[in-house]
Amino acid sequence: MSELNYEKATFAGGCFWCMVQPFDELPGIIKVESGFMGGHVEDPTYEQVKSGDSGHYEVVQITYDPKVFAYDKLLSLYWPQIDPTDPDGQFHDRGPQYRTAIFYHNREQKEKAMKSKEELVNSKRFAKPIVTGIIEASTFYAADEKHQYFYKKSPNEYKEDRRISGRNEFIESHWE
Repeated sequence: MSELNYEKATFAGGCFWCMVQPFDELPGIIKVESGFMGGHVEDPTYEQVKSGDSGHYEVVQITYDPKVFAYDKLLSLYWPQIDPTDPDGQFHDRGPQYRTAIFYHNREQKEKAMKSKEELVNSKRFAKPIVTGIIEASTFYAADEKHQYFYKKSPNEYKEDRRISGRNEFIESHWE
């Protein structure tokens, strides 16, 4: 399959370190890249985004083959990685850069994202409102190489960060 047929999906789910592994190494997933989207600073540094002042979200941008791995399946993997009711960040990561959002790249993605969010709301899984944004994708800025595939490069630090963040416990108690 030609690269011309690949699509992009972009998700904000708190710390991008924790959002790569769930999507990585699956059939049809070409690349999962950590980066930033949605802010007002051009080509922001990690430090600018981490400060919360750039307006960017930490995101993962997934390049995928839609004939092998459908966008709906990406959405079904995304929701169980997050607390969709938290307007101020994710787990121990606080601030606007750690909010959740689905950044859509075309009308079809927007419609599917809105439908999946509506299904989650109607499921009554959560007592609090679902606050995950559905936002038109803008310029994606890749994070520095040291942040790419962090779970592979620093597996012990990655596992410890997930453990102390509360993410694992939340997922187990609300999604599994």
